[in-house]
Amino acid sequence: MSVSGSLETESSAIVFGEKFARSSQFDAIFREGMQLVEKTAEYLDGAGREQAKGLRPPVSVVYATESMRLTTRLLDLATWLLVQRSLKDGDITEEEALAKRENVKLRPFGRPTHIKCFEDLPDGLQDLIIASFSLSDRITQLDLAMRANEEDVIAAARNPVNEHLRKLEDAFAVSK
Repeated sequence: MSVSGSLETESSAIVFGEKFARSSQFDAIFREGMQLVEKTAEYLDGAGREQAKGLRPPVSVVYATESMRLTTRLLDLATWLLVQRSLKDGDITEEEALAKRENVKLRPFGRPTHIKCFEDLPDGLQDLIIASFSLSDRITQLDLAMRANEEDVIAAARNPVNEHLRKLEDAFAVSK
């Protein structure tokens, strides 16, 4: 139901995802995500590579493992952001976006405190891991909210009672 109290059809309902993707909040999180990807690549190819050379086992193994996990996490987040932007820009359809989103592995991750020897990793990697967890948390929550809203809209549109209510609204609608 809309704010005015009338029911909306599936095609005219405003889905949270559509509204969010057109918002300045999406633009901000998109920029933040892409900047984090760039910053991570610069770090891992530069200062991080040099710092990793000085690490001793088992910290060197943890560094290698966590840098791969970080990269994978950021690739999934960037893919999600790019799918949403492509949908916003009209480059792909909603169906294509849903199919692409199914291939993205958004899932809750542990926390840095769950990483063995986390405090022994270089500060730069620690900061990037923490930032990626924060971004992942926000995007995962947005994705869940978007999916829940889509499911609600589809279920409401399929509800036979809604069709009867729409017919009643049409029958008693006052022409303007």
